[in-house]
Amino acid sequence: MSNKQNKAQRRDEARAQALAIQQQQAQRDRRNRLIVFGALGVAVAALVAVAVFILMNEAERTAVDDVPLAEVENVPATALEGGGIPVGADLVAGGENEGVPVVDEYLDYMCPICGQFEDINGADVETMLTEGDATVVFHPVSILDRMSSGSDFSTRSASAAYWVADRAPESFYAFNEALFANQPSENTSGLSDDEMAAIAEQAGVPADVAAGIADGTARATFGQYVFSLTNEASANEDLWNANGGFGTPTILVDGERFETWNQPGALLAAVQGGGAAGDTATEDESADE
Repeated sequence: MSNKQNKAQRRDEARAQALAIQQQQAQRDRRNRLIVFGALGVAVAALVAVAVFILMNEAERTAVDDVPLAEVENVPATALEGGGIPVGADLVAGGENEGVPVVDEYLDYMCPICGQFEDINGADVETMLTEGDATVVFHPVSILDRMSSGSDFSTRSASAAYWVADRAPESFYAFNEALFANQPSENTSGLSDDEMAAIAEQAGVPADVAAGIADGTARATFGQYVFSLTNEASANEDLWNANGGFGTPTILVDGERFETWNQPGALLAAVQGGGAAGDTATEDESADE
């Protein structure tokens, strides 16, 4: 073979090798693009799923209207016209003790100070009810949703309480007590709906009523009531504490703020003494605004 032929052969081989390299590179480029686009597709799908989840939860949280309490359609059958659940000597929601002081209790089931009120006054409240010394009106509100890691525990638990007051009034008082006995800490997600339903059954709530807590029906039914009641309480200057805002617990005796509830026996003494709200107020502990 001549030198000219050798050069032509080497040139052809070099071209073939270069072409093969180009083809390999093109295949690698296509493969890399597929990998990149596939990863991007997964990332986009994940972002879409997260966005849908956030929107669905946000829709659930905000599925209420800024309407006055008087215009709310779903109201517990045992509630007073101005809001709250009255309880009398039989410890049944909707009852009352006639001709005696009225104690109003604004509470949030996530509020640790409300838990302190329950520890100090729980037995006395039952005494004043069963002995006919007072009617107690319970006002579960939702000022601490922000303290439940996005689970809206205050709204869910208040809705559950109103649901029981409406569907199983004989169990409302016991359920209220049980929620405080199982009170979660702030900055946690609180109790799940299933956990509250189980607590309700343990407190004597019928299984079919408790099921409405577990499946979210309680919140869907009375979430608006909780929202409107909380808004009206927050705007009522008569309920404001020394810091100029509404907090829980807020305790009223015959419409007057009772500040010394943190002194054991003081609330019961005030009620049995005729309902005076007490003149020796201590520092207001309604701090959970």
